[in-house]
Amino acid sequence: MNSRNERKPSTTKRMILMIALVGGFLAVLIAWNIVGKMMGQNAAANMPVQPQTVTSMKVGTQLWQPEQNSVGSLRAVQGADLAFDVGGVVTAVKAKSGQQVEKGQLLIELNADDIIAERRQLEANAALLKLNLDRARKQLSYKGISQAEVDTAEANYKAAQAGISQQQALIDKRQLRAPFSGRIGIISITPGSYVRVGDAVVTLQQLDPILVDLNVPQDKLGEIKTGQAAVLSLDSFPDHPFLGEITAISPKLDPGTRNAQVEASVPNPDELLKPGMFARVAVQVGEQKPNLTLPQSAITFNPYGETVFLVKRSGKKDEKGKPEMPTAQSVFVTTGAKRGDQIAVLSGIKEGDEVVTSGQLKIKNGTPLIIDTSTAPPDDAAPTPQEK
Repeated sequence: MNSRNERKPSTTKRMILMIALVGGFLAVLIAWNIVGKMMGQNAAANMPVQPQTVTSMKVGTQLWQPEQNSVGSLRAVQGADLAFDVGGVVTAVKAKSGQQVEKGQLLIELNADDIIAERRQLEANAALLKLNLDRARKQLSYKGISQAEVDTAEANYKAAQAGISQQQALIDKRQLRAPFSGRIGIISITPGSYVRVGDAVVTLQQLDPILVDLNVPQDKLGEIKTGQAAVLSLDSFPDHPFLGEITAISPKLDPGTRNAQVEASVPNPDELLKPGMFARVAVQVGEQKPNLTLPQSAITFNPYGETVFLVKRSGKKDEKGKPEMPTAQSVFVTTGAKRGDQIAVLSGIKEGDEVVTSGQLKIKNGTPLIIDTSTAPPDDAAPTPQEK
């Protein structure tokens, strides 16, 4: 019994000793890690920040014309799909597809032989009635007949002339003429084709000038006035803006959209613009205003706001007598309208500030900068495609 009681204290001491050893080992490891991290942080803090190559430019002021942008649809000043009032067989096509025609020019004829024959018969009868009228007037001069007989002869002659005019009108209905000067479209019918009443046989469009319809919202309508310049840009002619002017503003708004229809007229001497085309329209409103501008690549857009990096130069020299490298400083800015590659900056910087225009992703506050202007980003308010 005594030997068992003597072993218990010995076992307990060994367990306490093992726990103490393990605890001490863990304490040493934790201390080592803490010291290592502190040494690493101190070493990183003492390591110099590597300079980064960026492009930069001085902030300048440019005069920008305020614009109100919209989209529009082109239509002809005069345009119509021409059709016959009567049906019939085509006997002649007097115009070619795509031809420029003048007002009143004959385009297409339908068969009118029977009506022409009736008109000739009426003309012969009218000629006879004219002779009778002339004889009646001579007889009246020496009292050979009464005035009533002369009046009857004159009425008969006028009725015959009216009949001729009626037949001529029926003939004219079978002749399709241009109601105004313009360019005709594709003519797909040929002599021998049968045309039904009301079938459109050819389109006629007056292309110079051409009109563009655009919708302006109610809150912007006060800026629009007739006579203002309107610049059209189309995907079909990316390097060719078209200049026109506002000619009319609708006196009422669409109650569904609260938009007003606005019309602009655009010279089109080369007939590059066609009815039905889609165009982007920039209406120049108000007077030109100065704006601080930067390339859009200089702006870093973040959820919490837009920023730019300023190039800060200390003016000091290093130990070798060379100017110290400039450093980056981030500032918040407020941006405005865009023009091509440029963007207006409303606040946050001033004219003459030097701003990083590319390479922002690899710098932060205090990063030394190497300025390289040989690869500056585009900075054009009205860029045009470049031939490769």
